[in-house]
Amino acid sequence: MSDKEEKPKKQKKGGGMMMKVVMAVGLLAVGGGGVFGLVAAGIIGGGHAEEVKKDNNPKLVRKGEEDPYAPKAKEGEEGGAADVEGEGGSEFRTVYYNFAEDFTSNLKNTDALLQVNISASTRRDYRVVMWMKKHELAIRSALLIAIADTPEEDVISPEGKGRLQKRLTAAINKVLTETEGFGGVDNVYFKTFIVQ
Repeated sequence: MSDKEEKPKKQKKGGGMMMKVVMAVGLLAVGGGGVFGLVAAGIIGGGHAEEVKKDNNPKLVRKGEEDPYAPKAKEGEEGGAADVEGEGGSEFRTVYYNFAEDFTSNLKNTDALLQVNISASTRRDYRVVMWMKKHELAIRSALLIAIADTPEEDVISPEGKGRLQKRLTAAINKVLTETEGFGGVDNVYFKTFIVQ
């Protein structure tokens, strides 16, 4: 009988040892996961979590710098972006986007019509121009709404035209911010301006 009593004891010891190994492995996994979570949260590890967040907004481009988003020139052509450089003024280059079609709308509370052709400028990288091309339909709609909300008195005076420029710039930036997460248009310019 003593043999029978010893066998169950050995089995219990073997089973207990296995349990201890499983518990040790489990504790290591939980501890490692906890350390990983603390590192990922930036609590330990020197705050590297802040470095992980990358700013993908269009950047200002200095005069003479290459814009990585500008279309490459085809053989026999000069640079791809319609940028303007010069000696004075801003240290950043300016790119203009010309809307191909005129904008025509009634003015607020009157029978008068305003017909304008505009360009928008940016000093940021070429993504802003690509976004204006991509969302031109939404931008056109927003600009027509802004023009229709303009009183006739605002299109006669230089001050009123300045206010209209600011409103049109804000309308474009609102569309770009809603669709792409960033505006980037600095100003709107009138190429033609006809009140009828």
